[in-house]
Amino acid sequence: MTKNKLTKSDIIELLPHREPMLLIDELINIKHLHSATAIMNVKKNSFYVDGHFPGNPVLPGVLIIEAFGQAAAALTAHGIDKKEYENKLVFLMSVEKARFRNPVIPDCKLELNIEAIRSHGRVWKYKGEAFVDGKKMSDAQWSATIVDRK
Repeated sequence: MTKNKLTKSDIIELLPHREPMLLIDELINIKHLHSATAIMNVKKNSFYVDGHFPGNPVLPGVLIIEAFGQAAAALTAHGIDKKEYENKLVFLMSVEKARFRNPVIPDCKLELNIEAIRSHGRVWKYKGEAFVDGKKMSDAQWSATIVDRK
């Protein structure tokens, strides 16, 4: 039986990402290989704050897309057989229909609701929406593939 919640430690065991590029802090409301909510604590001392934009920091949209991808990779890695995933990585293949509706300002909790909408072999398609305090900040669709580490 798979867990319904993953902590940062659990995510580190599943993904190769490390600080400062490990963006998601938790994965909750997991529905096996179908959907989950990732939590990203957007902090005032995040690595991008000093340069994007000085005096008026905003989480770059590309990092929201990266967080979507990490959430999807964690959902997929958590859901498939550990032996099948052991020496694999999940790579982003394409991003479609990405929209950034409102700026994400540091010192907030970004909730990324993701859903696997189909899979064909090693290729998966996902969609997601990101919210802060119930307000939609962005949404996107993307594809990823599971590949051998070497």
